[in-house]
Amino acid sequence: MGSRICFLLGDEERRIEGRSPSETILHYLRTAERLTGTKEGCAEGDCGACTVVLGEPDGEGGMAYRAVNSCIQFLPSLHGRQLLTVEHLKGADGALHPVQQALVEKHGSQCGFCTPGFVMQLYAGWLTGEAKTRQEVKDWIAGNLCRCTGYGPIVEAGVEALASGGNGRAGEESTAARLAAMDNQAMLRISGRDAEGRAQRWFTPRSLDELAVTYWGYPDAILVAGATDVGLWVTKQQRHLKVLIDVTRIPELGEMEETESHLSIGATVSHSKAAERLAAIHEDLGELMRRFASVQIRNCGTVGGNIANGSPIGDLPPAFIALGADLVLRWREEVRTIALEDFFIGYGHQDRAPGEFVERVVVEKLGPHSRFGAYKISKRFDQDISAVMAAFRIEMEGGQIAAARLAFGGMAATPRRAKAAEAALAGKPFCEESFRAAAEALGEDFAPLTDMRASARYRLKAAQNLLLRFFLENEADGKGAALSVLEVA
Repeated sequence: MGSRICFLLGDEERRIEGRSPSETILHYLRTAERLTGTKEGCAEGDCGACTVVLGEPDGEGGMAYRAVNSCIQFLPSLHGRQLLTVEHLKGADGALHPVQQALVEKHGSQCGFCTPGFVMQLYAGWLTGEAKTRQEVKDWIAGNLCRCTGYGPIVEAGVEALASGGNGRAGEESTAARLAAMDNQAMLRISGRDAEGRAQRWFTPRSLDELAVTYWGYPDAILVAGATDVGLWVTKQQRHLKVLIDVTRIPELGEMEETESHLSIGATVSHSKAAERLAAIHEDLGELMRRFASVQIRNCGTVGGNIANGSPIGDLPPAFIALGADLVLRWREEVRTIALEDFFIGYGHQDRAPGEFVERVVVEKLGPHSRFGAYKISKRFDQDISAVMAAFRIEMEGGQIAAARLAFGGMAATPRRAKAAEAALAGKPFCEESFRAAAEALGEDFAPLTDMRASARYRLKAAQNLLLRFFLENEADGKGAALSVLEVA
């Protein structure tokens, strides 16, 4: 059992106790360490000015590195890890790192405020070798904002610098061994006080049984995984989080298991790790994950968190509901399985008892007679909340629609199936007339709200047109009738 947060800051050891468990890494860096190269822009994980790199043992003697937003990550998440900031970058003989040098040569820094964040994000790509092509570099920095509109030179610098990367960081084996020695794998129990002097506690269980017992003892505790949602409760809402339970150190929750017919995803599997497996089910799921927030957020945010927070505009639940996914929940020793669509009861309310947590989601794969599509409508292509999220699964028998599952987000208080539209399709031929009838029936299923993202009328029309778009894209496979021109909003 540990009560201190032990980690490496660069290559220097830090052993911390007594600080607030909900203190952000960014606040700690700027106030305690006086490392002010890392900037605060938005304090909600959108602008990337606070980007740092976290490293942890990869289980094979080396290190795995990822970029994260330090403005919404809590200090205890550093335990047993290495934290790298812009101050830790250096090239040979004290020269600039290749990423920094490329930004200088390509004039990628103007006012300079965003530059450290871009440097660290590109550095993460240089370490891992995950971004090589121009499009990959653009996707890689989608979570970093430059207010001086210097993206052209920054992209050029990224393409040049990242071409030479992918070999990791020098001394990885030694770093991994040091981190392993600092973490005894026992439950972390931290006590501290927030900025207002209010008492707080933090638990990091290391097994499902420890989590079940701890959560049962503190059923009002906040479960923390990537903190991409909970972090904003502190930075934006200044909420007092009395007890927090970190669920990310439990091996079983971070596993994915696959059979011929199903994919089982543990609750703490990050969006980055789940993306490839989901893309293998259908290319639209891969594209959905590419547009899911940013690399920094996908590296931290979890599949289970996107479900358990119960947001009506979460991107994954509609896609999983359309696929017929089940949710596995645990309370103490009891485990139960429910259909994912039944988990969402009302706005902010889920079918989850006090002390009960999401263990995994089980997604059904597509069969040879399945037709699937997933669509996200938002004001921006990258890093934006959906105005409408739609996912459709059709099962065919010959030219007839044997079954339909149509799921939407952003259209109601919860992610929900369109039962009237499904009924309009069931048993009908795969043709334009059937889908027009189903699109018309969406008016019976939903009465969407008007808000800053979209009007009610726009949402309904967009939902109808997405259903017609699905028909257009699958008409040949569905052996439908000849298609006439569709009217769109």
